[in-house]
Amino acid sequence: MTKVFSYTQAIQADIVDAFCVLQKGFTDQFVYYDKHHKTRFMGLGRCIALRSLHEVESVLQGEAAEEPVFFSFNRFDAENPLPPDDLTQAFPRLRLLLPEVVLIENGRGSFLQTNSLGPVYAGRVERFARQVSCAPERVRTEITYSLEADSRAGWNEAVSAGLAAIEVGRVEKVVLSRRVRLVVAHPFSSKDLLVNLIDGPSRGTVLLYRYGDVFFCGCTPELLVRKRGLEVEGMCLAGTTGAGGSKAERARLAERLLCDEKNLREHAFVVDFIREVFRRNCHGVRIALQPEILALQHVQHLYTPAFAQVMEGVSLNGLVKQLHPTPALAGTPVGEALMLIRQIEGYNRGFFGGPCGYMDAAGDGEFSVGLRTGVFDGEMGWLYAGCGIVADSEADAEYDETDMKLKTILSAFDGRNETGGSYGKK
Repeated sequence: MTKVFSYTQAIQADIVDAFCVLQKGFTDQFVYYDKHHKTRFMGLGRCIALRSLHEVESVLQGEAAEEPVFFSFNRFDAENPLPPDDLTQAFPRLRLLLPEVVLIENGRGSFLQTNSLGPVYAGRVERFARQVSCAPERVRTEITYSLEADSRAGWNEAVSAGLAAIEVGRVEKVVLSRRVRLVVAHPFSSKDLLVNLIDGPSRGTVLLYRYGDVFFCGCTPELLVRKRGLEVEGMCLAGTTGAGGSKAERARLAERLLCDEKNLREHAFVVDFIREVFRRNCHGVRIALQPEILALQHVQHLYTPAFAQVMEGVSLNGLVKQLHPTPALAGTPVGEALMLIRQIEGYNRGFFGGPCGYMDAAGDGEFSVGLRTGVFDGEMGWLYAGCGIVADSEADAEYDETDMKLKTILSAFDGRNETGGSYGKK
């Protein structure tokens, strides 16, 4: 059993500004930042890596009794024998990571947490607190990039292979992805992309995992599961249309999506899957009969929230293992769809589509799905986007859908202040 000491104190600073000041001294960085709810954790450095919360005993110090926060970034298909991109290969395979410093924003306020394997040294806490207290206001950075076109013919072949598997009854749906290479003229940092995503208009949860010179980041709209005590929440997200060029067009597209048989069928696969997992592990399961629209900056999705009370002995980690991957990420049946993806795609997705999130020492936390993401080294990167293929899918339309989804991670390179919405400084 490892004993961890966590010293937490309240701060008055904006935690993103504080992170921008402190991050210069740490090559390990972790961010889980919900732009629309105060569930925000920004970690720096690595105190310890663990396989399970059962391995740790926490000792709380300081004026604020906040549990230590462990980050977890996981691959989409950890057993895929295909090699991931060269950047993803540089990341270690670790389950739970406790940073040396965590900036926290929640319903109780903003906090600075310092973690150690021995009693936390008061001078270290004071030094971090001084730096945070005088953090300047962050600025956005415009980054010029170019994309190397992937093969449209290759995409058409992949979709044809997926449709052939559907036709013979191997699967009902398979989720295929594209990988696109990005290059820049001048180096950029993980902080640059992080600030642009947080202060830009894209909706969702901003993710960042930096290890040395490489970093994975993005802004995902999809919650996998959230646990607070006995209360759990999930999200059924499948079915996509464009955002439109005006409010009227957006409304028309949304109304059409709510009536579209193909997209409703895709959505139903996910609803049925999540309902079954919740029923095995929870009671009081509540899932609406009809989907709503989740309107994002670049696309709109069919969306159905799911709520329940977890049974005694069921952990957040156990729910993540049962829920991931959903039919929205792999297809249905899930196991056969995963095998088909390995057969069709010539690469390993790495963190794209993987469960990314945090757990505290009490076992509460949440995980989102690593969508609208890419992996970078400050000079180039790989961007990922996927879509569901069902019996009546058309390769060109699905390719265009993935192009719309790529716009979210590309917004990380847009530093123009006029594109910011109400998501920046509060």
